[in-house]
Amino acid sequence: MLDSGISSRSALPAEPERRGLRDLQQAARPVLVALPALGLALGAYAFFFGAKSWAGPIWAIATLPVLVMLLIEIVASLRRGDVGLDIVAALSMTGALVFGEYLAAIVVALMYAGGQYLESYAERRANREMTALLSRVPRKAMRYRDGQLEEVGLNAVAPGDRLLIRRGDIVPVDGTVDAGIAILDQSALTGESIPVQQRAGDAVMSGATNVGDAFDLLATYRADQSTYAGIVRLVEAAQRSKAPMARLADRFAMVFLVVTIVLSGGAWFLTGDPIRGLAVLVVATPCPLILAVPVAIVSGISRAAKTGILVKGGKALEIMARVCALVIDKTGTLTHGEARVTHVQSLSSLSADELLRIAASLDQASKHIIARALVQEAQQRDLPLALPTDVVETPGEGLTGRVDGMSVIVGGRTFVATRTPGAKEALARSKHPSGAVTVAVAVDGRIAGILVLADELRSGTAHLLRDLRAEGVERIVLATGDRPDVAQAVTAGLPLDAIHSELTPENKIAVVKAEKPHGPVMMVGDGVNDAPALAAADLGVAMGAKGAAASAEAADVVLLVDRLDRLLLGIRIARRSRGIALQSVLVGIGLSFVGMITAAFGYLTPVEGALIQEGIDVAVILNALRALGGGVRANPS
Repeated sequence: MLDSGISSRSALPAEPERRGLRDLQQAARPVLVALPALGLALGAYAFFFGAKSWAGPIWAIATLPVLVMLLIEIVASLRRGDVGLDIVAALSMTGALVFGEYLAAIVVALMYAGGQYLESYAERRANREMTALLSRVPRKAMRYRDGQLEEVGLNAVAPGDRLLIRRGDIVPVDGTVDAGIAILDQSALTGESIPVQQRAGDAVMSGATNVGDAFDLLATYRADQSTYAGIVRLVEAAQRSKAPMARLADRFAMVFLVVTIVLSGGAWFLTGDPIRGLAVLVVATPCPLILAVPVAIVSGISRAAKTGILVKGGKALEIMARVCALVIDKTGTLTHGEARVTHVQSLSSLSADELLRIAASLDQASKHIIARALVQEAQQRDLPLALPTDVVETPGEGLTGRVDGMSVIVGGRTFVATRTPGAKEALARSKHPSGAVTVAVAVDGRIAGILVLADELRSGTAHLLRDLRAEGVERIVLATGDRPDVAQAVTAGLPLDAIHSELTPENKIAVVKAEKPHGPVMMVGDGVNDAPALAAADLGVAMGAKGAAASAEAADVVLLVDRLDRLLLGIRIARRSRGIALQSVLVGIGLSFVGMITAAFGYLTPVEGALIQEGIDVAVILNALRALGGGVRANPS
């Protein structure tokens, strides 16, 4: 009956026509509310102040604009093959005019137009967070060219261009900090309120707002390939989508329409009183069945977006509410996805911090991922790094050079042992966890120590998995490409039902399919190799903050913030939204049927029925909007 605003049939040729009609409806809604309100007031004035004969015509004339617009909507819907409860509203207004119930006609017109306006307001409020993402899309960029700054459109920005990001600017493309320190507000993307600080060489995500001093950005992607552009595409898809529950409401609409006409016609036929039949029609106008579901689903999607969970549509939200099995990747999902220093073992008189400082100082000359991890750890500990000299790098093995006048060797065990007398025996006695990476350090010809790096499990993972079970996820399975010993060591103590290791992308698809007999399957991953499994699952969830673009495109849900606890929050939001939608439908339809039966037995006049039904509609819309609010929390991870 009402256009929910989340219906998706964008592939149909009539889509431009539908958009034009929706725009016309949006512009006309305030007027369509004002006209019957004014007509009702003028007619009431005439009725009570000596001009009763004018009251009926005034009410009838004020009803006609609403009825005409409604008939236009019905014709457009029928041309698309949609049969909705708008027909009930048209029948009730037409019947009231035909049988001279002009007051009932104007009340129905006012209530119907008011109900549409209220639903429109509810959806605008529910879409507020989604719309905020779209409204922040940058249009221009300040680019360095020939020693000058020029303002260019985003389409002109290419990888390798150097851009100036001023205070208050929204980062237009993905890139890295080229000069300066970037202080970025990523709250619109991730829901995190605390700004992040990025140094030279650090990656910057498009869509973040610069809240610090100006800095230079080296573009790594074009605007249409950047993170924010992808998010905008996902948001637009989510706004066009239609939930299975909304489609179910469409099917119920036909049943409700038939029941309404049968009750109305039966009351008229058995009593010979057309007013009773009219009263039944009026009570059924409009229907909370299709008011409640779209508002609750859109509210849930908006609530999720506000917390850094991008749900691509109503279907995804509805499936998330019913998930029974979880297949989860390890690297970058259960773990952080990058090597971090977990232990510094000194084998000499050097302290742990001094050993790390010396090794990181030499590693400044290398682009290797392990070298970057050591430098980052030293910077986080505020260790003063020295400038290395005489550096010679053996790619993939290690470096030699001088730091503060000392001869330093940093690299793998074999690389250091072959260049340092007595190092082989000392290194053989050291121990490290399975799956960890070790970096040996020698200073002035003697073994100095070992740095242990590992991809650590995210904090609070065990507690999170137990909470997921409490939310109804019956099966939790690990699917990883790592060796069995690494997978077992990292996940020791976690409440997992099965661990599958050394998997290819095809193997991960097989694991997902094997879990489907247990119920709807959610797959969570972050890498390119996870994309096929994400697409094969009933619900794919991508760790989008640092994950691959392929996984974000294949997924139904993208976690924009690099926190796994958002998975639990998303499930709770989805289940609450679905529960509120069902609650609103059951209560609203139940009250509508009670009102229709009451009207059929002659206990309600058409005017009374219209007022009662409007009260029901307002109640279910306000109840559906509860999906926007609190009542949902996630444990910190």
